[in-house]
Amino acid sequence: MSARAELSEAERLDHLGLALSVAGLSAPDVSLPESRHVHIQNLRFHYLDWGGRGRAPILFLHGGGQSAHTWDLVCAVLRSEHRCVALDQRGHGDSDWSDSLDYAFETHTRDVEGLISHLGLERFFVVGMSMGGLNALLYAAAHPERLRGLVLVDCGPDVQAPGGARIVDFVLQIRSVDSLDTLIAQALEFNPSRDPRLLRRSLLHTFRQQADGTWVRKNDTRHWHDSDPAQRVARLKEYWPLVSRITCPTLVVRGAHSDVFHDADAAKLARELPDGRWVRVENAGHTVQGDNPRGLLAELRSFFTHCSRGSP
Repeated sequence: MSARAELSEAERLDHLGLALSVAGLSAPDVSLPESRHVHIQNLRFHYLDWGGRGRAPILFLHGGGQSAHTWDLVCAVLRSEHRCVALDQRGHGDSDWSDSLDYAFETHTRDVEGLISHLGLERFFVVGMSMGGLNALLYAAAHPERLRGLVLVDCGPDVQAPGGARIVDFVLQIRSVDSLDTLIAQALEFNPSRDPRLLRRSLLHTFRQQADGTWVRKNDTRHWHDSDPAQRVARLKEYWPLVSRITCPTLVVRGAHSDVFHDADAAKLARELPDGRWVRVENAGHTVQGDNPRGLLAELRSFFTHCSRGSP
């Protein structure tokens, strides 16, 4: 079965509806987000605006190797209650790559600051997963007074090096493949819980087809080759002093089957946060929003309600 590299609006809407159904979710208004661009720090960034101006805003930040579309189901459900915006971070999705390979967490955080300024967000939530969660942590440490709440999904200053290395190896293994069928097979081998019908279309958000028919990743992996897992873990530990500065309510989410972020890691982070708690989402690995969006949504809604009740 062949697949085009671009889907029509009707096909994308059909895919979103099927994905919601497979996840056991429903949305009052199943419609697509607006695709927008903005220039920040001399790069062009792509983001998805799900609408809902006038409602409490949420900014979503994806993990490494993903795109803004990883949050599609969560945003499709929450858009009736919140203004939802999901960013393609630098070197990912349809945003520009850095010519200087500048993908430091601090640089990502300045990108986030630029987008927030562009959108004019005030008293908002940030939800970040993995790499995006670390970027959210740095932002929250610098601007806790601007946030209504922070959600860190399967990430923190303490993570498990073997689990992270497994993801890096997988991403580098499928930098380029000869067919979409091969890509789907490898994705299912890595995570058997995914639905192949959905993968056939969702993978188009993170891969593009070349003129010769091969498929290549949209995210920049040139700097991943020199990334040593032990060094990455050691670098993350340097961010522990920032945790005490995050005074806004913070929810730490762990995927129950994650080999990247364990119960002990989540519990420690929640203890060190001035206003932190942690939850475990069952039937989910590292990519909680993809493995069990329904379970994640239940926790997010509970947290947002808690924060809103405590807001002035």
